[in-house]
Amino acid sequence: MTDPTDSDANKSGQYFGNYRLIRPLGAGGFAEVYLGEHIHLYTMAAIKILHARMSGEEREDFRTEALTIAHLKHPHIVRVLDFGFQDNITPFLVMDYAPNGSMRSRYKGSVPLATVLPTVKAIAAALDYAHQQKIVHRDIKPDNILLNEQDEVLLSDFGIAVAAHATGVQHTQDTTGTPAYMSPEQFQGKPRPASDQYALAVTVYEWLCGKRPFEGDAAALGYQHVHTQPASLCAQQPTL
Repeated sequence: MTDPTDSDANKSGQYFGNYRLIRPLGAGGFAEVYLGEHIHLYTMAAIKILHARMSGEEREDFRTEALTIAHLKHPHIVRVLDFGFQDNITPFLVMDYAPNGSMRSRYKGSVPLATVLPTVKAIAAALDYAHQQKIVHRDIKPDNILLNEQDEVLLSDFGIAVAAHATGVQHTQDTTGTPAYMSPEQFQGKPRPASDQYALAVTVYEWLCGKRPFEGDAAALGYQHVHTQPASLCAQQPTL
């Protein structure tokens, strides 16, 4: 996610459903996320505002996909509490707020092995559950693995899956995601459950040695993910 303070259209103070937006938490290619406070209950939630503008059939598709995501119940998946359309056009999701940030913000370089192992087990279990529900996440990366009050890991940002299905991009060239973590088939517009497993493997590689297997722009990353063997982890981190 990009620095939310860089946005030229800060929505802090606006109301989305029953929530007043307090401050931006992050922004990406598909959406921006704000901390929101319920106007009656004074509880906090994360409000994901999708960049898409929807009308008619697209709104119904979004509603169907959002209902599917909202029914995901797993101890390591961020809950979707509500959803709606601002001005009947802009879709948004209301989700549990994870106050301790992300694995990206917690660890700037490599991650201790004692932390990697339970984190991978938790996220793999969450993905297995989501895949059983026929949902592909499409954007596994450290930024989307959050930490709650007890520092338990939570998989977030199923927003790409919702937006991609609702806007029909899965029928075209669906290359949504973050190129540094994307599988070869996802670069080809054919994401599948194995694509999430691949992205998790790239994430683990980064955690163990402090850097991703490939770097470059989207085109260079696509070529490397398809044609290049990554450097051995043991060569980069002999203590493993």
